[in-house]
Amino acid sequence: MTVMTSSARPHLNRRLAAFGTTIFAEMSALAVATGAINLGQGFPDTDGPEEVREAAVRALRDGRGNQYPPGPGVPELRSAVAAHQQHRYGLSWDPDTEVLVTAGATEAIAAALLALVEPGDEVVALEPYYDSYAASIAMAGGTRVPVTLRPQGGRFRLDLDELRAAVTGRTRLLLLNTPHNPTGTVLTRAELAAIAELAVERDLLVVTDEVYEHLVFDGAEHLPLAGFPGMRERTVSIGSAGKTFSFTGWKVGWVTGSPELVGAVRAVKQYLTYVASGPFQYAVAEALALPDSYFEEYRRSMLARRDILAEGLAAAGFEVFRPAGTYFVTTDIRPLGEKDGFAFCRALPERAGVVAVPNAVFYDDREAGAPFVRFAFCKREEVLREAAQRLRAM
Repeated sequence: MTVMTSSARPHLNRRLAAFGTTIFAEMSALAVATGAINLGQGFPDTDGPEEVREAAVRALRDGRGNQYPPGPGVPELRSAVAAHQQHRYGLSWDPDTEVLVTAGATEAIAAALLALVEPGDEVVALEPYYDSYAASIAMAGGTRVPVTLRPQGGRFRLDLDELRAAVTGRTRLLLLNTPHNPTGTVLTRAELAAIAELAVERDLLVVTDEVYEHLVFDGAEHLPLAGFPGMRERTVSIGSAGKTFSFTGWKVGWVTGSPELVGAVRAVKQYLTYVASGPFQYAVAEALALPDSYFEEYRRSMLARRDILAEGLAAAGFEVFRPAGTYFVTTDIRPLGEKDGFAFCRALPERAGVVAVPNAVFYDDREAGAPFVRFAFCKREEVLREAAQRLRAM
């Protein structure tokens, strides 16, 4: 019997037709195939604190979280998120109505955009941006409006006039990421105040991805936008355990915001994963209660690794934009006589035994991102030194 299929319409929803395999999967596969050092995908090569891992083991053995946890997240974790926000930033959230646990920050971003964006709404996002932003906006039927961070004075900077000009009568939401992946920029108090003023003036919602909140360097300061005047009731803030505690596979994230905003995000989240990571939620609750010394030592450790890699890249001939946050370094390859980041990154494993990611995948304007390449420094120091040595010998 012949089965008839329609060739006129592709199987993949047209909103996602432009999104294929992620660059992270491609480059990680290339690292495995060539035996290269993988500085492309942002995951650590060591686990986080032993006491946090043991907390997960205890939860498993005690039968906590082995069955479906509560939809909003286990009470212990929601309370820990609220306590952490109060202690670090003076923000007071009700753990019962203003905190929602998600399957990592990626689900939080998707659920927030699906909840808050109608087809045809415009979403202004800082470019370059993490690739799931574009896909989530597309799934919601929104229109992506990029505002490009441009290199100036050794860092990537936001043009506030360009941001204001990007807002139209169709703009529903601003999507921010600070500390910013991939550029390492941390928005300043003045920049955030201007963004808050714009959001209030134009009655905009804001989704802020703050997963690198504990990784800020060189005097930079992470300031949650929700703490600025008029922003509490219009901001969805997103956090994650993966980047802070080096357990990226656990996929534990969270959303904080007003009851109305969190309720909207929860209405969507329940039809995505419903719940996830039960035993790990209990462990992350304990992790968030670690003393301030843990977070400071973690920051110092990543700062040392940043400097090892940044200095190695500079010695190899790259122009280096030393990040004020995150665990990524963006470089310009033009001083090496290169201009195509895709071609450079695909050849790099054979040329130097190192994997990186072309920043152009984070841009709508691929030409604007073409000469920039991102390296991750969330690896052991000896691995970073070896990578730097290989790049210098290239």
